[in-house]
Amino acid sequence: MIPSRDISRLLEIMAALRAPGSGCPWDLEQNFATIAPYTLEEAYEVDDAIARGDLEDLKDELGDLLLQVVFHARMAEEQNAFSFGDVVETITRKMIRRHPHVFANKDGRLTPSGVKGAWERIKAEEKAEREMARSSEHPSRKSLLSGVKAGQPALARAMELQRKASTVGFDWNDPRAVLHKIREEADEIEAALDRGDADELAEETGDLLFALVNLARHVGADPELVLRRTNGKFERRFAYIERSLESQGRSLNGASLDEMDALWNEAKTRT
Repeated sequence: MIPSRDISRLLEIMAALRAPGSGCPWDLEQNFATIAPYTLEEAYEVDDAIARGDLEDLKDELGDLLLQVVFHARMAEEQNAFSFGDVVETITRKMIRRHPHVFANKDGRLTPSGVKGAWERIKAEEKAEREMARSSEHPSRKSLLSGVKAGQPALARAMELQRKASTVGFDWNDPRAVLHKIREEADEIEAALDRGDADELAEETGDLLFALVNLARHVGADPELVLRRTNGKFERRFAYIERSLESQGRSLNGASLDEMDALWNEAKTRT
């Protein structure tokens, strides 16, 4: 195998990795569920490269993300469900349908807002068609929340679930009420700690996170964005601890928690 600019080479490589008997043992034992976390991770890596403005890294990360698509398509092909070619055909059909002003109506003159409106309208039509097809195969009662995509990151999905529920009045009117709920959830975590129940602790921690997302929504903050900012702040302050200890000829392993906490408080006044 030699590198190539042709997508067929990547498909050949994946087929070889998944070939029973001669493929890679790790690749062979994977399935959709085990690969899904890597797919999300690679999508975030793409986002990070864009945020940093690193186009060389973006090229590399896009390749990693493309590999995820190829991996999923290969596993589907092994189950006679669909192939990579089917994926390409589906997205090309979708793009042609969503851009009639480009591929069908050559005389159309749409503004950027008009293009966005047409895109959303056609997406809604496609969604309705999919839901109709699913309902005919699996008849069931439609929930208000059924349109919230399950594949979203947990923070974004929590926001959307809460937003949907709020449209019928299932919501608090005051952020302070949400804050009260957060305190209530924290008390439940403390009680679970006293009982030492790991499963209960995990569940209560999830409830607390959900309540925190609700607070973010009520104060007009994007939980993903504010958490990213806090991550960056944590990194800067922790780096200050490392630099301070290094200037003393010391390492993190040789410092006590009290010493590191004092440096953290010092970093808070500087970063």
